[in-house]
Amino acid sequence: MERFLCVHGHFYQPPRENPWLESVEIQDSAYPYHDWNERITAECYAPNTASRNLDHDGRIMGIISNYARISFNFGPTLLSWMEKHSPDTYRSILEADRQSIAWRSGHGAALAQVYNHVIMPLATLRDKRAQVQWGIRDFEHRFQRFPEGMWLAETAVDIETLEVLAEGGIGFTILAPHQAAAVRKIGSGSWKDVHGSRVDPSQAYLCRLPSGRSISLFFYDGPVSQAVAFEKLLNSGEQFAARLISGFSSHRRHPQLIHIATDGETYGHHHHFGEMALGQALDHIEGNGLARLTNYGEFLALHPAVHEVQIVENSSWSCIHGIERWRSNCGCNSGGNLGWNQQWRQPLRDALDNLGGQLAACYEEGMAEYIRDPWAARDDYVDLLLDRSVDNVAAFLFRHSLRPLDENAGVTVLSLLEMQRHAMLMFTSCGWFFDELSGLETVQIIQYAGRAIQLAGKVGRGDIETAFLESLALAGSNIPDHVNGAEIYLKFVKPAMIDLIKVGAHYAVSSVFEEYGEETGIFSYRAYREDFQIFHTGQMKLAVGRIFIRSSITRKSDRISFCTLYFGGHALNCGVRSFLGEEAYLAMKDEVVSTFNESDFAAIIRLMDNHFGMHNYCLKDLFRDEQRHILQLIISGTLQEFEDKFNTLYENSRSLMGFLRETGMPVPQRFITTAETALNLHLQKLFVTDMIDVEQVRAIVGEITVWNVAVDTVALEFIIRRRLEGAMAALLEDQDDDRRLCEVLLLAESIAVLPVGVNLWQAQNLYWEMLKSGAAAVQSGIDNKSENISTKESVLKLGHLLYFNAGAALAARGNV
Repeated sequence: MERFLCVHGHFYQPPRENPWLESVEIQDSAYPYHDWNERITAECYAPNTASRNLDHDGRIMGIISNYARISFNFGPTLLSWMEKHSPDTYRSILEADRQSIAWRSGHGAALAQVYNHVIMPLATLRDKRAQVQWGIRDFEHRFQRFPEGMWLAETAVDIETLEVLAEGGIGFTILAPHQAAAVRKIGSGSWKDVHGSRVDPSQAYLCRLPSGRSISLFFYDGPVSQAVAFEKLLNSGEQFAARLISGFSSHRRHPQLIHIATDGETYGHHHHFGEMALGQALDHIEGNGLARLTNYGEFLALHPAVHEVQIVENSSWSCIHGIERWRSNCGCNSGGNLGWNQQWRQPLRDALDNLGGQLAACYEEGMAEYIRDPWAARDDYVDLLLDRSVDNVAAFLFRHSLRPLDENAGVTVLSLLEMQRHAMLMFTSCGWFFDELSGLETVQIIQYAGRAIQLAGKVGRGDIETAFLESLALAGSNIPDHVNGAEIYLKFVKPAMIDLIKVGAHYAVSSVFEEYGEETGIFSYRAYREDFQIFHTGQMKLAVGRIFIRSSITRKSDRISFCTLYFGGHALNCGVRSFLGEEAYLAMKDEVVSTFNESDFAAIIRLMDNHFGMHNYCLKDLFRDEQRHILQLIISGTLQEFEDKFNTLYENSRSLMGFLRETGMPVPQRFITTAETALNLHLQKLFVTDMIDVEQVRAIVGEITVWNVAVDTVALEFIIRRRLEGAMAALLEDQDDDRRLCEVLLLAESIAVLPVGVNLWQAQNLYWEMLKSGAAAVQSGIDNKSENISTKESVLKLGHLLYFNAGAALAARGNV
């Protein structure tokens, strides 16, 4: 019988964006990357777009996308981030789906996902429908086709969820084997109990629903999926392939589908180089004719279900107690925290459920005056998330409103819709998954709740927060300092809230360091400069101005005046308030400027208190990324002084250190510490110079070896990788530029002598692109011994340094 194989990857990250800025702020724990999305993209999402086909010596013979050969889904919120911050990876994922359609009889590899990873059985019917509709619309926008299947968060399922999927036109979903309750052949009278993962996973099943609709279900191979995630199966591609193939049985008489499902991050992030093991396994299986690679849509079209199934209601793939992990202290946790409990889950769920009900009532009441069908408008709101242009917002409001809306009414409607978006985001499953109430993922969903409460307050419902805090207080933290959910809200959510005044304060404080244009984007806000002047005297600066700020989300706006007095270093005082009129503004400006010209700085502080109130802003009030940037500017001079001193100390003591070593006397640790700092700085600077000096690199590496000092591998690797990638990109743009080729060769040769492993992934991808685009010329030069052979040899030498089997890669060029 025919043998089919499908590997499904569920690619998803917990949401990390600041709910007020709509952007992920810098996360130091992800260093040297900006944040964890960026880091996991570099470790997993991007590598799977370009998996390596290796020879027996571990050299690259070809590069191909894993995504086109597997089945996958990406969380819409993750793809939204990726579109902006890793566009090459994003485009490659979309292209992989198009490629799979060509390979798999018109069926794409990509599946949709319920929008923001809520546990569907715990959602209201209205939210279920919105999650499915938003997931479909987002998918259509990105992949330019209707999704055949949809991934359920944590594969959490009940009959109502399947009804909503079928109602939305979704053809199938994927579940864990223990979520099947009973099966029978279609047309047969008796059901066979398959509780306890006894379902045959090698075929599709039809689930008939009470409405008369039906949906197809696939139950993945549990043991192999578990082995991939937890048993180091990805240490070897051939071992992985053998385990996959072992799932086939000679006793079956039907076309068999062996398929597994795991978190996509398994392939590269959880298991480094896991994407290579996946690629090698697929190469081995396909190359040896062991099975036909497929995806779910193609298999279902070729072999529709001949059996039907009943599901285990309220079940999931990651909680043996069903869906209790997201509403009770069931015992499921991430481990490692002895003595902790998750009794906070139930009161958190209750608090958010109650809040959701209040927000729904607030929404209906607030929308009644403006919108024909508030819930239909919410279902369509995803169209604005995908395109917030002025024209699209206007078309949306025209389509749904009872009458033409003025600016204030438009702001109210958009604020209520945004309130509802956060009312769904606050149920993102990650908030309950881990061990502690004050964990990042749980604080994130409480922040969503805080944003929804803030928006409700802006449309006249300021009484909601008190009741929410009372409910949150019942959720106790495992960490005594955090006490309970109410304290966590007051400690981590309330201070994070942003309004237009705080955006104005950010602009005002940063304006003494940054030169802004007439119009400036500040995350999800736009600032328009109406008046601005800056005055200097020594290190002191005074900035006075007026700006107009508008939210790009709700369109709410305000005109803001400010005054910032900068003393130098990190000392700064800033006053901000809503604009009170031209006369008051000019009076303030004249007073503070004349006082600044008199160098009476204490008087300026008093004037600022009079005009702006006693609440002052400083560098601590900057949004995190800009704050980090400005602090780097402030400390750069001091850091340079430190570097110069370390370099001088090392140069002056190096001879003495050598003499001490020759005499057998231990070199004092202070000398070694100085050498470590100086040599690391020197090595890093060598890789930011215009031309790399390989001999100097060798010399520094030699000294590092002599003194046995540690290398700052993280910082150095990041510097070198970015330099090499930039040089390779420049060479790809102009492959006839011998100077650029020489620079890349020098970089690659330098890397070869370093005691640091450099991630060559992107450089290798660029070399592969160069090889493909210029393969005929390179091969011709080799075959014909042309007079340009030195350039060809340099290209092949570069390939060797980048771990290519360039000959085999060239031979395969017609197949890429």
